[in-house]
Amino acid sequence: MKTYLTSDTHFGHAGMMSARMNRPRSFTSVEAMNETVIQNWNNRVRKDDEIWHLGDFAYGASVAMCREVFARLNGRKHLILGNHDAGRTTSLPWYSQQQMAEPVIEGVRVVLCHYALRTWSGIHRGAIHCYGHSHGSLPGTSRSCDVGCDDWDFRPVTVSEILERLAENAAMETGPAAVAALAEAA
Repeated sequence: MKTYLTSDTHFGHAGMMSARMNRPRSFTSVEAMNETVIQNWNNRVRKDDEIWHLGDFAYGASVAMCREVFARLNGRKHLILGNHDAGRTTSLPWYSQQQMAEPVIEGVRVVLCHYALRTWSGIHRGAIHCYGHSHGSLPGTSRSCDVGCDDWDFRPVTVSEILERLAENAAMETGPAAVAALAEAA
């Protein structure tokens, strides 16, 4: 079993294809956008895998559409509530729903929240932070990372992939010393 993270799928949200958002305008319709995200999700996540969705599952979608999309997605699904997660999303059969969570994934304590945090529990003891909401517009740091699908080719990611990105961020922040400190903390 593997564990994956994603955020901000915004199933059913036509506004995500506007010029002000980071999604490619190559999506010809909301249905095409939904199908791409569903296919990319299921190409990675198996039925017995665990996946943490860090909010904004759907927007502007009917209850029926939310149920249909949810049923098609592989994995044991957890929801970290986002600002667009109304009853149509919270009524789905999530394995868990909460504002924040701190699971240990691949041996790493991960603080999960829909919103980016400046500091979090365990930051100086190796905990990393994953967030969504910003759709790739808020750069990560050597300890925090946007896991929104807009920033990861519309697919869920593993903690190993996130750690690689954190190392890249560390190298951009302060050079090799930050990369060594990140490796030592992990």
